[in-house]
Amino acid sequence: MNIAIIAHDAKKELMVQFCIAYCGILSRHKLFATGTTGKMVSEATGLEIQRFLAGSQGGDQQIGALIACNEIDLLILFRDPLNPKPNEPDEAGLQRLCDVHNIPVATNIATAEALIHSLNRGDLDWRDIVNPKK
Repeated sequence: MNIAIIAHDAKKELMVQFCIAYCGILSRHKLFATGTTGKMVSEATGLEIQRFLAGSQGGDQQIGALIACNEIDLLILFRDPLNPKPNEPDEAGLQRLCDVHNIPVATNIATAEALIHSLNRGDLDWRDIVNPKK
């Protein structure tokens, strides 16, 4: 599966810790990330990550384009609901795209863990039935 990871500034370290904890599962999938988040996770875990621009420079929009083209299967977007900054990724736009294209999205650690365990069990293979790959 193609997994996109994005984290607001205050949640980047949490994303790193999440990816360290689930490195074994994540290593079996193709990962995409905005610039700084991808760099931090890659350096901490050794995971291969296709990095885009920083979120403030359009990286979230690059990931959004992949979602719109059905090239992302899962989005993990750790957001900071208490202290959002104007230059952080447009989470509403990304969530809207995920809703339109039936992409599971996690915006906090609890949901991310539920999705990662589901992914590990093979429960997210429903996309192959809805959108079979040729």
